[in-house]
Amino acid sequence: MSESGHDVTVVPTASALEFVGAATWSALSGKPVASDVWASVHEVPHVRIGQGAHLVVVAPATADVMAKAAHGLADDLLTNTLLTARCPVVFAPAMHTEMWEHPATRANVATLRSRGAVVIEPDEGRLTGKDTGKGRLPDPEALYEACTEILARGRVGDAGSSESSLPDLAGRHVVVSAGGTREYLDPVRFLGNRSSGLQGYALARAAAVRGAEVTLVAANVALPTPAGVRLVRVETTAELRVAVVEATASADAVVMAAAPADFRPTRVSDAKIKKAADGSAPTITLTQNDDILREISTTRARAGSVIVGFAAETGDDTGSVLDLARAKLARKGCDLLVVNDVSGGAVFGSPDNEAVVLGADGGQTDVPLGSKSALAHVIWDEVARRLV
Repeated sequence: MSESGHDVTVVPTASALEFVGAATWSALSGKPVASDVWASVHEVPHVRIGQGAHLVVVAPATADVMAKAAHGLADDLLTNTLLTARCPVVFAPAMHTEMWEHPATRANVATLRSRGAVVIEPDEGRLTGKDTGKGRLPDPEALYEACTEILARGRVGDAGSSESSLPDLAGRHVVVSAGGTREYLDPVRFLGNRSSGLQGYALARAAAVRGAEVTLVAANVALPTPAGVRLVRVETTAELRVAVVEATASADAVVMAAAPADFRPTRVSDAKIKKAADGSAPTITLTQNDDILREISTTRARAGSVIVGFAAETGDDTGSVLDLARAKLARKGCDLLVVNDVSGGAVFGSPDNEAVVLGADGGQTDVPLGSKSALAHVIWDEVARRLV
């Protein structure tokens, strides 16, 4: 954070100093480091640090620290800071799977979330020793992106105030699809599209910092997994459909930002298709894939769920981009449709996006060119307004 221009104060616990010494933290942050409330008493650090912070991040957050925070204990500088903070507070848990799944830890996490704190779901993977499972600290880059998302959005919730407001997606399960599917011709060739997955990943990251449990179904995307997000990888449209339909059964909202192939070959060659000696090209017969968006929109797995589709349009002789998009919205049966004008290849692979969000209720929200993260929050704003 300090390398990006943020003023960082490190508040370690006594146990943390057993892993990384105070001198290292001081050198990295450019400030003195202490773990107890008696250092520099004249500056009242146990009050001032929390009062002056724009964001408090506890990483890694142990079961012990979260238990103290949930119960209002304050026996060191960090827990005092958590009680005095009136800014967003983020906990990034890291512990063994058994500790994370223990009823006491789950209750403490629920308490912290109920007060507006963002508790990021830990990753799955290698822990200590030979153990693997859920409880791994998310990658630093993913944590940084989550924190900058919260700072950019502003106040998420006050982790200490009785008047705090919960993140608007707290307690909700949302599903986001991202990327472009591949339909194989043979073991090495496929039909695909230019979707990078950037918008879908921005949507997943935004939903996570707004308190949602997020399932991200990613088709052929090589981006880092957003912190606190459950990732399901797929390749083909058929695999995408299975994963989305399964996840949708428990979802409050589904955002289909992926670009599934409309068609697939009727036959996939077991061997690489060779060039013909006479120079002729092979004939490839295509069949239409299932319409996933229409399926989950017309057959709702949960009453009251909100379904969002995307339309990448260029316009043609039959109508403008918005004409075609409105027809698609009616045909698909979804609640919202995010319309991108992709004439000339715009949007694909770019960090920025502009769109029009159409509602089945006749609403229209124009989103000017900006970051894909900004568009993601506009979409979640529209979703949150429709959730019951």
